[in-house]
Amino acid sequence: MASLFTGKVLMANREQDEVETERELGMALENKVLLLYFGSGQCPKCQSFSKLLKDFFLRLTDEFYVERASQLVLVYISQDETEEQQRSFLRSMPRKWLALPFGDDFKRELELRFSVAEVPVLVVLKPNGEVIVGNAVEEIQKLGPACFQNWQEAAELVDRNFLLAEEWDEQSRRSITDPIRRL
Repeated sequence: MASLFTGKVLMANREQDEVETERELGMALENKVLLLYFGSGQCPKCQSFSKLLKDFFLRLTDEFYVERASQLVLVYISQDETEEQQRSFLRSMPRKWLALPFGDDFKRELELRFSVAEVPVLVVLKPNGEVIVGNAVEEIQKLGPACFQNWQEAAELVDRNFLLAEEWDEQSRRSITDPIRRL
């Protein structure tokens, strides 16, 4: 999925840090379901949905709710009129959100690519860039966090939180006598 943002700049929410190198983007987006949220802090529909989306995102990624964060990343594509409106909106959202910088020309390309006519729109993508759901707003409103499992299965994500069998064999021993104790 990082290929969609190759050569582009994403901002880490609230810190104003840029996530722009291939390696940083790869780490942030690889093997994850990507949500592209086209919205505005000023739109009444968006305000209502944003509260729901914030709760949805936190329930899947915050350690308070889950033991392990879900393989999920969200990129906010602002439809706000000013940069201050975008900053104000993002301050009220989770820190883990990424955002396209205000005024970035790539925003228009994404709007055309995913046929965004009105907001809010939440596009759900596989790690390879294929669309899972063109607009998941209604799905999230109806199912809540339960819909993520369907997306995860559709995306065929590899759970990297567990060691594969071949990785287990390569683990270093705790001591020289460890193999003898195992016998």
